[in-house]
Amino acid sequence: YRPINVMIKYFLYISLSLLTFTLSFAKNINIEEDIKLDFVCKLKKKILKNSEHNYKTFLAKDLDNKNLDKFEINSKKPETLLINGLSLFLSKTEKFAVKVINKDVVLFKAFDKEKNYSESGIINRKSGELVHEITTGIKSDNFEKDISFYSCG
Repeated sequence: YRPINVMIKYFLYISLSLLTFTLSFAKNINIEEDIKLDFVCKLKKKILKNSEHNYKTFLAKDLDNKNLDKFEINSKKPETLLINGLSLFLSKTEKFAVKVINKDVVLFKAFDKEKNYSESGIINRKSGELVHEITTGIKSDNFEKDISFYSCG
């Protein structure tokens, strides 16, 4: 039981709560501007929830390098969004369930056809903080989460 783990858990809960709050009150598609953004992102930490770990935090130094050398976001009003370089799944996805883009944030969520796998992300355009969440086994009692936190510039 370490104070830093408590802080990270609170940060995670607050981040996920804000994401849920934003999703519940935002339109699923709300692209306010055309953008073409390129980022290089450095992994800060990862939180895993699976059969082996129950929301355990791993710092980047304890993991294999998972930095993003070329993360791209392209949007075009009124509803086009393309995400490249974050994951193969998102790079191949054109039908996002949630697409919110404004001067402050880019928020997105996509599901597979069976709605048993999802990826979502939110990037603060001012601070460059990126949270990327992968959820597998959504329909099962033993769903798994992989939540990565990046600093992008």
